[in-house]
Amino acid sequence: MDREHVKGAADKAKGAIKETAGKVTGDRSLEAEGKVDKVKGEAHKAAGDAKDAVRKATS
Repeated sequence: MDREHVKGAADKAKGAIKETAGKVTGDRSLEAEGKVDKVKGEAHKAAGDAKDAVRKATS
């Protein structure tokens, strides 16, 4: 697991917590912020996957 995958997992977890907290408290801003963090996490995961694919292809 490289840095991108770790960052992605952290962002997704943080986003899930914020989104849930926003739903529970009725804070739509916090809920939206959580969704954005989850998308960032997915982007980092995709970048990590792409790096892994390049490493495998060049090995």
